[in-house]
Amino acid sequence: MPFYIGYGVDAGYLVVVLVALVLGTAAQAYIKSTYRKWSQVDAGIPGTGAEVARVMLADGGASGVGITRVAGTLTDHYDPRDNKLHLSDDNYRGASVASLAVACHEAGHAIQAAQGFFPYRVRTMLVPAVGIAENSWILVLLAGVLLNLGGLVQLAIVLFAVAVVFQVVTLPVEIDASRRAVAFLSSRGSGLDEKGARSVLIAAALTYVAAALTSIMQLVYLLGRYGGRSND
Repeated sequence: MPFYIGYGVDAGYLVVVLVALVLGTAAQAYIKSTYRKWSQVDAGIPGTGAEVARVMLADGGASGVGITRVAGTLTDHYDPRDNKLHLSDDNYRGASVASLAVACHEAGHAIQAAQGFFPYRVRTMLVPAVGIAENSWILVLLAGVLLNLGGLVQLAIVLFAVAVVFQVVTLPVEIDASRRAVAFLSSRGSGLDEKGARSVLIAAALTYVAAALTSIMQLVYLLGRYGGRSND
């Protein structure tokens, strides 16, 4: 979020915000367009997203994972706290290439957890710290700038860096879950299933890439502007 320095808006930060808006908007538009396209193509594998994900879970040694519905569109996720896949209604009951791709991607996360996939374990360990960092860094930064306390400014940068590390670690986790989903659908379906699943999941991955790039740019900006700030 933009903040104020002195009597005007910081121009450098506005550039970061503008780039973030462009990248985020483009990534969201692309995933929605790709998902819509492949939602209209029936998968060659029999079964709904929930049913096919159940087969993939069993094959991956995660048969104890539950599957339930969640409200919204593309709100699908795996929650390790209740050990369940939470699939949006369209993907839970849908039988399109897009529905199966998304459902199996979430199954991939559950299998990562069951198999102790290292990047997934690191990401999970970072979750508590990230929750604190994301909710507090901007307030700490503002306090440090307004009160001219270099220590608070440095703390804010460290907190934001934790959030950036989390986003970077998220990338291999998401890529691996997609790889598992595409491999499973390819082994059970046709070339069209593989092509569609790959397209949908690459589009989804780009949203994480855009978020990570934006955060890295923001961190570089903060380091450049405030990295050397110290108490008077």
